[in-house]
Amino acid sequence: MWILQEIGKALSLSFTMFWQVLWPLSLGFLLSAAVETLVSRQAISHVLGRDAPRSVAIAAGLGAASSSCSYAAVAVARTLFRKGATLGNAVIFEFASTNLVFELGLVLLILLGWRFLGAELAGGVLMVVLLAFIFRLTLRPRLVAEARAQAERGLAGRMEGHAAMDMSVTEGPLLRRAFSGRAYTSISHYFFMSIYSLWTDLVIGFVAAGALGAWVPESFWASLFFNGHGIVTEIWGALIGPLVALISFVCSVGNVPLAAVLWRGGISFGGVIAFIFADLIIIPIINIYRRYYGRRVAVYLFVVSYLTMAVSGLIVGLVFRVSGLTPTNRAVMAFASGISWDYTTGLDIAFLVLTAVLLVRFLRTGGPMMLAAMDAPASGREHAAAHHHGAA
Repeated sequence: MWILQEIGKALSLSFTMFWQVLWPLSLGFLLSAAVETLVSRQAISHVLGRDAPRSVAIAAGLGAASSSCSYAAVAVARTLFRKGATLGNAVIFEFASTNLVFELGLVLLILLGWRFLGAELAGGVLMVVLLAFIFRLTLRPRLVAEARAQAERGLAGRMEGHAAMDMSVTEGPLLRRAFSGRAYTSISHYFFMSIYSLWTDLVIGFVAAGALGAWVPESFWASLFFNGHGIVTEIWGALIGPLVALISFVCSVGNVPLAAVLWRGGISFGGVIAFIFADLIIIPIINIYRRYYGRRVAVYLFVVSYLTMAVSGLIVGLVFRVSGLTPTNRAVMAFASGISWDYTTGLDIAFLVLTAVLLVRFLRTGGPMMLAAMDAPASGREHAAAHHHGAA
């Protein structure tokens, strides 16, 4: 009986956190789907073929406007690299895709507050700058050649299918495209493709956060994060944050609930930000780097990514500390209150209705076939894309 009560407590906390972020998560998916519908990957890949500041800025901007799924972002980056983007711009694109996107920002705002959102945005921009600088200094042509040779080899799988599917609507004036039947169909497909790609991480993230929040005593977190040691706590938090993410196996928006648990447990502000940044160095994604680009490039990307995440988190944490903007309240709303009839519940219900409307369109226009094609060979994906373009 005691075990069942503890499990119930953890699941209740998990669902409370999920309910609080349901509407911003849905809104983020919707905005991301709208952008992907109106911007063609095929059309933009060639503008990322130079390591100039303008190309870096475009890569970051396009990444910020795309899906937040870490696995999909890595797959799309490989696609852009194969179509002519530089390796540096492809990686910058995926960093922006997972750290500067709508849904992540909205979930951070609701779950942890505006200061975390501001730190995430500032740190995300700082990471782009640092990555561009480090790539210019250290990314050698021989390493790029190895990466390109490996990337040209065919790989099959869900995320490769995600990356290969370009369902954008690019003919005609913007407003006409945005309100066309094809755009409606494409938005519904991209919306549920994002959910399909992310649902595992979201479930693991919320369940893990509920379990840690309910079962792990605060004394454990205090000792792990060296609470109360001033600048040492700041430095240690920024260094250990990405390492905690590395072994968590949770990425993208799914690690925000875990970040809330770590913040409540006493990790430094910069450590929380570094942890959120680190969704691209979890073990499964490092293995994907190895498959995509080869072992040496995977090691290189891991080292560069870790240093960039830790340094960015530390700098942002110190800047907020000096300016007096570091939050002092470690109480997270989800841990203190349950579900009630308030504006959050109203917005959640409204977005559930909107999701149902999109689901009807998705089911009527070959959506399930499109999801099945994500796991299929290229010929199957082409057939699904042709079916999509014929739907209105």
